[in-house]
Amino acid sequence: MNARWTPTRLYRLVARAEAVTWALLLTGMFLKYVTETTELGVRVGGMLHGVVFIAYCLTTVLLWVDQRWTPGRLALGLLAAIPPFVTIPFERYAERASLLGDAWRLRSESPTGLLEKPTAWLLRRPAQGLLVGVLAVAGLTGVALVVGPPA
Repeated sequence: MNARWTPTRLYRLVARAEAVTWALLLTGMFLKYVTETTELGVRVGGMLHGVVFIAYCLTTVLLWVDQRWTPGRLALGLLAAIPPFVTIPFERYAERASLLGDAWRLRSESPTGLLEKPTAWLLRRPAQGLLVGVLAVAGLTGVALVVGPPA
């Protein structure tokens, strides 16, 4: 995450990616259950959606810590990932409400508290932060695959 990856830009990217993967999953479900032509769309769309869903949720938590969102706004951001396509209006709301910012606060401010210290470390070391993020998404995806799909 280099300097041009502002909170606004990153959140916009993951919110839109989450919505796109919802569309892929819903298309796959249509092909599987309505036209009964293939399950491939659900397999591929479901996996992609799961990975991007986790990335969106982790990014939401990152923004919650860095931009000092209230717990209520964190909950809204996380809940926005559940219904199809709601991450986009939430991202627009967050930008209009100045919840995203043009800079990462913890890159320059001293962290305080248990959550801000590791978040500041990740943001101040972009390569390591990106690696930790990728590993977190992969690890949580692995856990989700072991647990199984939602009922």
